[in-house]
Amino acid sequence: MAYDLATRLREVREAHSLSQRALAKSTGISNATISLIESSKLNPSVAVLKRILEGIPMGLSAFFAAEATEPTTPVVYASEDLVEIARGKVSYRQVGHHVAGRSIQILHERYEPGADTGKVALLHTGEEGGVVVGGHLELTVDGVRYVLGPGDAYYFDSSRPHHFRNSGNEVCEVVSACSPPSV
Repeated sequence: MAYDLATRLREVREAHSLSQRALAKSTGISNATISLIESSKLNPSVAVLKRILEGIPMGLSAFFAAEATEPTTPVVYASEDLVEIARGKVSYRQVGHHVAGRSIQILHERYEPGADTGKVALLHTGEEGGVVVGGHLELTVDGVRYVLGPGDAYYFDSSRPHHFRNSGNEVCEVVSACSPPSV
């Protein structure tokens, strides 16, 4: 059986939650070149492959090793290990670095007083739910407004137009989950 470099590169890139564009930007290899390699239309030199793998980061030996197909996934994440995916008056800290191949995305959300998710309602495929752990959260779904306090929870189909806002005078904290992950 021949080694499928194209499939292996795509799997490794996706397992590290990198788009072709992000990998291209971090390595200086063009997005088109990475796309051609992943579609088996271009066979890269060892130097080009090594440069691409530096952007993951991964060495050549790990790339070609059969047992290195999946990155090690931690079971426990310390507070400082959560990944900030939005920063400002609304903060989303994600549990885990990679959501590719995952069924759910878990977030620790933080809304400063008066902060909201913007004027345009959110909608995406899937479901989401959360529990308010501090402060007050105003949730609007399909134009209906709800005010939730500590211990209150929500759960709905994410394809329904929705909006979040901190309606109180203190920081609002929410622990939420979204399935599938909203990347």
